[in-house]
Amino acid sequence: MVVTGRAVLLAGIAVVAVAFSGSLGPWAAAVAVAVLVLLVALDVLLAASPGGMRLTRAGDTSLRLGDTATVEVSVANPTRRRLRGAVRDAWPPSAHAEPRVRPLSVDAGERRRVATELTPTRRGDARAAGVTVRTLGPLGLAGRQRTLTAPWTVRVLPPFHSRRHLPGKLSRLRQLDGRHTAMVRGQGSEFDSLRDYVPGDDVRSIDWRASARNDGVVVRTWRPERDRRILIVLDTGRTSAGRVGDTPRLDHAMDAALLLAALAGKAGDRVDFLAYDRRVRAQVKASGRGSQVHRIVEAMAPLEAELLESDPAGMASAVLTAQGRTRSLVVLLTDLNAAALEDGLLPRVPALTSRHLLLVAAVRDTAVAEMAAGRGDAGAVYRAGAAERTLGERRRVTAELRRAGVEVVDAEPEHIAPALADAYINLKAQGRL
Repeated sequence: MVVTGRAVLLAGIAVVAVAFSGSLGPWAAAVAVAVLVLLVALDVLLAASPGGMRLTRAGDTSLRLGDTATVEVSVANPTRRRLRGAVRDAWPPSAHAEPRVRPLSVDAGERRRVATELTPTRRGDARAAGVTVRTLGPLGLAGRQRTLTAPWTVRVLPPFHSRRHLPGKLSRLRQLDGRHTAMVRGQGSEFDSLRDYVPGDDVRSIDWRASARNDGVVVRTWRPERDRRILIVLDTGRTSAGRVGDTPRLDHAMDAALLLAALAGKAGDRVDFLAYDRRVRAQVKASGRGSQVHRIVEAMAPLEAELLESDPAGMASAVLTAQGRTRSLVVLLTDLNAAALEDGLLPRVPALTSRHLLLVAAVRDTAVAEMAAGRGDAGAVYRAGAAERTLGERRRVTAELRRAGVEVVDAEPEHIAPALADAYINLKAQGRL
């Protein structure tokens, strides 16, 4: 049972009245308390039973981080008494559910809906903790309360901030594909069609056999390769937990991976996804050409950085198993940490590059560069020395990867997504996929 502020106020008035009226006798206080207890007990008995309410849910099941979702609770009153009270739909604190408590009045045999707005600040699955129903008696002095189960899950997806770069990158793809400019020959490009020769065309593209059967000179047109395989590998190990700015490195990598997946899907390539540290955390296999962004976003949503060292041997084995003998572009989103890469990834690079084209993308911490420029005092000089050593090791690891035939993209958080997309477009233009 619950007691309201009205009952407390009534008890205070009774105490004050007895204290200032000495003529009422010693039994006045006992009589006042007995009357108050009787009224409270009567109110509790007359209140509708919260356990008899029937709850159902409806509303949004997913949203992007930063957006707002609405979830409704439908309260049905099958009892013979009117429900008068309040309802609280409880969610985790990170969901930021509003309003916390909603007054409610449901007549016997009727149904009311209570809406709750969620504005989560964390990715993953937000699960409802329960619905607390409080019913009050006709006097409003007391009532009953019970928490009922009404399961519901809202999946909070990555925000995909880099979506704003997609139109510009698609425009570059269209130019590369020849929809805005004449198709040109590129190394490893696929034959597309024949057209009449115009001044300025490369004479090496002239098809002499087709020209002999026509009245004029005919040239071949070429287009970038399509239906290529791309595997995006997300390292969810210890290094991905580091924060770059106010955001974990893992979230920056996810944003870049989503832009690449959207771009490659529009280009007609098949995009697979793999999240790995010491085991496979999530995997999406392309079911055909076209965008896989929705499936990849769903797979990314519950991912969190694991505070353990990644297993590069297991990761390389998972990549080779996932792609088989089909040559693919393998995009590994990790950190250019010298200690982790020299003993981990570098020895496995030959096994990967013998079958696939490997591209390593990493988020550069701008705070390290700012620290390297500090000369204010002795402490700043020592910090600058440590930062320069870190930057030097990063440059050395990058050079070793490139000597091994690996493409490397190293950029700041706001530039990593467009830089990775540009690297993909350049590889496509060169016919290396």
